[in-house]
Amino acid sequence: MNIEQWWPNLKPATQAWLIDNNGDAVPESLAAEIAEAGGPAASDARQGGDDEPPGFYFPDEVVDWIEAVGNGETPEPPRPR
Repeated sequence: MNIEQWWPNLKPATQAWLIDNNGDAVPESLAAEIAEAGGPAASDARQGGDDEPPGFYFPDEVVDWIEAVGNGETPEPPRPR
């Protein structure tokens, strides 16, 4: 399921956290809510690299989508990998 389909199922506070902390590791509690809403499970997300702390990270195209939403834009859906 693409982000534009599960994003509306998130709590407004979760959406705000994701916008405010876009690109950061997502806490386990939010990752669980995202998976429940139809988003990727923590096991499907990118894991932190050598220069990042371990955790749940969205792929770059999802980070770009969230950034566009945070800027009040209407983003294109991320392309499936």
